[in-house]
Amino acid sequence: MTKILMTSVRNDEEEAIDAYAKLHHIEIQISRDEFHPETMPDLTDIDGLVIQQTAAIGGDQSFYNQLAQQVGQIATRTAGYDMIEVDLAKNAGLKVTNVPAYSPRSVAEMALMQIFRLLRRTPEFDARIAQNDFRWAGLQSREIHSVTVGIIGAGRIGGTLAGLLHALGAKVLAYDVKPREELRDIVTYVSKEEILSQSDVISLHVDLNDTSVNLLSASDFSQMKDGGLLVNASRGPVINTDDLIDALDNGKLHAVALDTVTDESPVFNHDLRKTGVADERIKKLLAMPNVLLTPHIAFFTNIAVANMVDFALDDVLTLLSGATSPHEI
Repeated sequence: MTKILMTSVRNDEEEAIDAYAKLHHIEIQISRDEFHPETMPDLTDIDGLVIQQTAAIGGDQSFYNQLAQQVGQIATRTAGYDMIEVDLAKNAGLKVTNVPAYSPRSVAEMALMQIFRLLRRTPEFDARIAQNDFRWAGLQSREIHSVTVGIIGAGRIGGTLAGLLHALGAKVLAYDVKPREELRDIVTYVSKEEILSQSDVISLHVDLNDTSVNLLSASDFSQMKDGGLLVNASRGPVINTDDLIDALDNGKLHAVALDTVTDESPVFNHDLRKTGVADERIKKLLAMPNVLLTPHIAFFTNIAVANMVDFALDDVLTLLSGATSPHEI
C-alpha cells in the first residue's frame, strides 16, 4: 500500500486527510512537526512527502541528496514554495510541487472584507467603542462604488477580487507583468506608477520572488494618494516594513490591513499571551491604531483547507505513477 507522510498537520486538516486516504486506499502518516533536517522522521517506508512550512527547511545539498534517495518528490500544500531550497532539491533530482490555486475566492473575500473595513472605518469605531466613546465625529466613511481600487498582481486571486469589486460598482485598476485578456472587461490595466497615484485603495496579490521583495518601499509610498489605504494579503516581504511604518507615521497612508508581515513565522499561529511579541517591527505595527493586523488567515476556509490537502496529495500520486504534474516547480 502506498504510504505518504504529511508534516505540520493541523487538527482542522485531519478530516480531509482521512477522507482522501479512504477514497484512494492509501496510508497517510501525519506529523505535527515541521520538516527540517534536525526533526526529519524515518522515511524508510515512505513513498511520498507533503509538507507545509512556516520556516525554511534549512537543508544543504547533502541533506537533499539523502532525501532524494528515500523519496522522489516534495509537495507543499501551499501556493508559496520559498520555504523549500528548490535549487538544492532539483540538483538532487527531487520533483517539487505546490498548490497554486487552492481557493482564490478565500483570499479574495478576505481582501474585500478588509477593504470594506478600511473604507467604513470600523477599526476606528471599534477602538472608540472599547473606550465607551460612541461618537461619529471625524469618521465619515466612503461607499465602495465611489472609490478606485488598484490591484497589484491580477492573477488567480487578484482577478477574483477584481470580479467582486466590479460587481459592487468600484472602478478597478490593475497592474500585472502578464495582463490577462479575460479581465479587460472589468479592469483597466495601467502602469505601477499610475496605479499608485490614482488608487484610493491598493490591494496586493503577488507571488513572493526576487522581483517582488520590497515591491512597495518609500519611493512607492511617496507616489500614492495622501491618506491612501493599503491591503496586503499576499506575502510580508513584498512591503518594506520600515518604510510602511514611516508612511503610516507621517500620514501618507491613512490605514493598512495586513494579513502577512515580514518575519511573521515566530509570531503568527502561536500563543504569545504569556511571552508577548519579541519582534520590534511587529510590536510597532500592533501598537498603531491605523493598522489592522490578522495572522495570515486569508486562506483559512473550509474549502481552501480541503483543497490544499487534496491537490497536494493528487500531485504525489500523479508523480508516483510516473506521470507529470502541472504543478511541478
